[in-house]
Amino acid sequence: MPAAYIQDEAEFDALLSAESLLVVDCTAAWCGPCKLIAPLIDQLADQYNDRVKVLKLDLDANKEVAKRYGIRSIPAVMFFVKGEVAETLIGAKKYEDYDAALNQYLG
Repeated sequence: MPAAYIQDEAEFDALLSAESLLVVDCTAAWCGPCKLIAPLIDQLADQYNDRVKVLKLDLDANKEVAKRYGIRSIPAVMFFVKGEVAETLIGAKKYEDYDAALNQYLG
């Protein structure tokens, strides 16, 4: 099952306060490297679907979120623990990198 898209900043904020662990892939339709990692993020969402919300956020539609977190280059995969950014992986990475990052927060 592919990772769902967060619709807007209000939904993003609601998720931040509701989820103890949240993974957000900041992406855009025109971004080549974003397309490369999309299947990896979907795989992550699928693998952890019972434990962690793994979602995508279109930065073109959510410029305020990009501004808020100072995201200047994408893909940027952000790991939020209790509403705070714990880690951000910038650029296209291997699945193992995302998996390892997520695992250290699962505890």
